[in-house]
Amino acid sequence: MNTGIQHADDDEDPTPETPRRKAKADRREALLDAAARLFAERGFAGVSIEDLGAAAGVSGPAVYRHFANKQAVLAALLIDVSEGLLAGGRDCVADAATPRTALESLIAFHVDFALTEPDVIRAQDRDLDSLAAADANRVRTLQRTYVELWVDVLERLRDEDRRSLRVRAHAVFGLINSTPHSSRAHTQSRPPRAVVGALLREMALSCLVP
Repeated sequence: MNTGIQHADDDEDPTPETPRRKAKADRREALLDAAARLFAERGFAGVSIEDLGAAAGVSGPAVYRHFANKQAVLAALLIDVSEGLLAGGRDCVADAATPRTALESLIAFHVDFALTEPDVIRAQDRDLDSLAAADANRVRTLQRTYVELWVDVLERLRDEDRRSLRVRAHAVFGLINSTPHSSRAHTQSRPPRAVVGALLREMALSCLVP
């Protein structure tokens, strides 16, 4: 699953890439892509290891070379995305010259994620509770930290307490993350992705900037 988000330690991996290592990483990526699509379509309970393998072009037993079980696939999917969101959000803030540009960058970043990874959003909405307790806690911790990153920026823009700012952030996430649900049926009347992205950015900014 290529989220377009670089993990925090991607540039720090000292192990040189070999063809075998790359092939293994590519198979893992293909399995996560397949998992996102199938979990979004059928739900965690409606997908088997054999289904995942077939969708990724490998045998069912071959999936176990990468993941201990189906639950581990879901955990990897949601933890990888949550880590990527947090790392990308931190980059948005670090690279911004002002709180306003930091917020605009965060909004654009999250809109891009929602439009490129709708299956992941649907899978999390439906199946987060299917994770083992430790994995679910890891996902929630990462996502709470991501929310607080937004709240830190909003605190520099609005004279409100953090609880109110947190409500604002969650409301904007709800707005942006609803896009995958509203776009399940692809019709000719649906605006192009660029238009949808621009509308979401405009609406999110208007909700957050005084």
